[in-house]
Parts: sequence; structure tokens; C-alpha cells
Amino acid sequence: MEYRINQRTGDQISVIGLGSSYLSETPEQEAMETLEMAYENGINYIDMAAGAAKCFEYYGKSFASRRKNMFYQIHFGADYATGEYGWTTSVEKIKRSIDWQLKTLRTDYIDYGFIHCLDKDSDWNSYRKDGVLDHLLKMKEEGVVRHIGLSSHTPALAETALDTGLVDMLMFSINPCYDYQKGDYAIGTSDERMNLYRRCQREGIGISVMKAFSGGQLLDEKTSPFGKALTEYQCLQYALDKPGVLTVLPGVRNRDDLKTLLGFFQASQEERDYSVIATMVPKEAKGSCVYCNHCHPCPAGLDIALINKYYDLAKNGDTMAAGHYEKLEKKASDCIQCGHCNNRCPFHVDQMSRMKEIDAYFQNR
Repeated sequence: MEYRINQRTGDQISVIGLGSSYLSETPEQEAMETLEMAYENGINYIDMAAGAAKCFEYYGKSFASRRKNMFYQIHFGADYATGEYGWTTSVEKIKRSIDWQLKTLRTDYIDYGFIHCLDKDSDWNSYRKDGVLDHLLKMKEEGVVRHIGLSSHTPALAETALDTGLVDMLMFSINPCYDYQKGDYAIGTSDERMNLYRRCQREGIGISVMKAFSGGQLLDEKTSPFGKALTEYQCLQYALDKPGVLTVLPGVRNRDDLKTLLGFFQASQEERDYSVIATMVPKEAKGSCVYCNHCHPCPAGLDIALINKYYDLAKNGDTMAAGHYEKLEKKASDCIQCGHCNNRCPFHVDQMSRMKEIDAYFQNR
């Protein structure tokens, strides 16, 4: 397992976690064996916006004795009174739901208490007006909730919530469909979405990724909005390459699903390479580095993708990015202008010109 650190909280989080959309469909023995397998392989981050109530029992039985080793993100707005997932901004319903979740999970604290699923201004207004945000903040003051999170599909609304300064973790839908205006949750332009990711990186807000496979659509050419299928490993790498991302949270049904996900760590660079999406994205999105590493290896030894990422972050106001750039063994000034990267870039980025631009930027700071 690989881990990334949430800069606001210091938590060391597994880059692959677990979503809970499907686990309730699984018989108990298989579910428990799946969770044991997850634990043994270092997964330590769980999203509890579950498809149904049943899986809470599974998590409670499996992880109660080792709770301190796990991180739960629990949603203030997800309601399981019927046994199935429901959404509400009623503070009384949410109080009952949170009490039930804590009891069933056999825990007395919440690592990340999430402002749940805000996609419209009216959602945010209701969340505050109905007293849900006040209740969440009260539980944080009492120490039951350790950190505040937010889940959303809407960049503009996420930005508004981040402006409060309350949020330490953002759950956001990241995949090539949504980032390039394909699908029901393709909200915001490519630039607006990337600016949100960069803001999270700049402010130390971690991102946990939902819908990395676009609900499975991307894995089947018959349902993919692009008419071409991607693999799980391409989607995982795509999400993990975005600024601010700490963990991706796919749903699993059983050990076979989990085994497939864990294979990511043994997958070759070719298996993870998602540059095929360059043939699918809008023309206006081309010419921008997406840090896909397809231009590697550089004959001069530059980490071209990382150089581009630090440059974009620095221009976006990340005060730490320049320091990270300065620590690189090879910098943009070491570019030999051989053109290897330009010939390989599927997004038609003029990296030779970029290296000159990046060198000038950091030299003149």
C-alpha cells in the first residue's frame, strides 16, 4: 500500500480506500473476509455514504477492535431509517442517523464528519438554515468529530464551502468523463475543476475521490461516453495524478473486486497509462499538461510532469510549490530541447517551450 498525508490533519491515508455503495449486497461471511483482506493489505480509509444500512454492521464487527487504525468519513445528511440510503437536511433525522451509525460501527468518534452532498446553493442554504452545520460543529467542539469534510459534485459550490475555512477533506467526483464535460455529474469546465483541485493542494485540503469509474460507465465501451473503455488502473492513476488527491474510494462487492483494485500496485506504467483519453477530450482541452507522464522517460532525466505540476501550483498561489521545485534534482533549466517529450505528448503540449517558460518563472521569483 502507498500512503499520502493530509496536510491539515497529519493523517496518513491509503491511496486506495473503500467506498460502500455495494457492500450491503454481499453475504456477511464474504463481506467480512473482504474487509479482512482490505485491512491486511493496508487499506485504512472508508467512506460511509453507503448504498444501504447492512454494511455498517460489517464494518462494526470487522474493525471495532482496531478502530484506531482506520479512518471513517461519515456523512451528516445520509439517512438509513428505511434500511436504504436516503438524503436529508432535517437536523433531527440526521441526529438519529448519526447516533445509529456510531452505535452500529461500535465507535464513539468520527474521523471526518462530512457536510453531505451539496450540489446546489439551495442545499447549502438548507444545511445551514436547518441547523445541520451547527450540529456538526457542535460535535466537533465536543471531540466526537475530529475533522470536517465536504462532499460535492459542483466546483463553484465546493469553492463557496471551502471559503468558510472549515473543510479539511473534500470528497469530489474525479474521472475523465466529468473533467471533460461527459456525463450527469460533469459540472463545471475543465479549468474550473482543475482550479478546485489546485486550490485543495495549495491549502492542504485533501481530496477523496468518488465515482472514479463514473459508476462503471468508463469500464465498458458500450456505456462509456467516449465510446471507448478504460481500465480500473487507468482511472485510478488518472485520479491520483490530480493535485490534492489523497485517496480513491471505489466500491467493492467481494474479494475478487478488491483483488483487482490491489493489482494496481503491481501494474506496469503501460497498464496505468491513461493517455488514450487524449483522443476523447474536447479540442479546447488540448495543449494543457495533465501530468500523465506519457512523455517520460526524458533523455535529460527531467521529471517533466512534476515540473509542470509545481509550476501550475506555484502560479495558482501554492507557496510551497516553489520550494518543492527547488529540491528537484533536475529542473526546467536542464532541458536540452531535444523534442522527445513534444513528440510523445498525446495532449499536444509544447513542453520545450514550457520548460523555457517554467525556468524563467522560477528564476525571476
